[in-house]
Amino acid sequence: MQLELLNEQGQAASKVDAPETIFGREYNEDLVHQLVVAYQANARQGTRAQKDREQVRHSTKKPFKQKGTGNARAGMTSSPLWRGGGRIFPNLPNENFTQKLNKKMYRAGIAAILSQLVREGRLAVVESFKVDSPKTKQLAAKFKALNVESVLVIAEEVDENLYLASRNLTNVLVVEPRYADPVSLVHYKKVLITRGAVDKLKELYA
Repeated sequence: MQLELLNEQGQAASKVDAPETIFGREYNEDLVHQLVVAYQANARQGTRAQKDREQVRHSTKKPFKQKGTGNARAGMTSSPLWRGGGRIFPNLPNENFTQKLNKKMYRAGIAAILSQLVREGRLAVVESFKVDSPKTKQLAAKFKALNVESVLVIAEEVDENLYLASRNLTNVLVVEPRYADPVSLVHYKKVLITRGAVDKLKELYA
């Protein structure tokens, strides 16, 4: 199949050959959903902690007498049923949120996302993407000429100038093909891929 090759003004100049297995795959919504959820889950850290009834600070004195008050029986204020009591199943700092995803599923999911982006007209190819100096203003002018605001750029190689120029731009992310994650592919409104990066994606996901 062929993808649109944009010039510096953001207009379709010609076509570029691309592998059908990556950019012409049928969309699988269930697989893409599982891929995005697993990616976000694997990025989570167990940073929250709660106390069980043994760890909360409390008195071992019986709150009130056993009979005659009309209340339910209570032995300690650390009961999970009481306000300020310990949790029955507390969250722990070493909680593990990771989800296993097979390599085949990951590759198929990325290819499905890229294919859907092509069908929606949100993906295009550029010859190359470089800046002469690490100036954000220069890169912003480049995006303005291409008429894009929210954009993910997948470049064959991200040099220091391009990295420094792009890191302060909102709604812009520049990565190499191996770092193109499913969440970013779904999030950004436009995806620009350099001609060299198309070959790299073919090596990774074909």
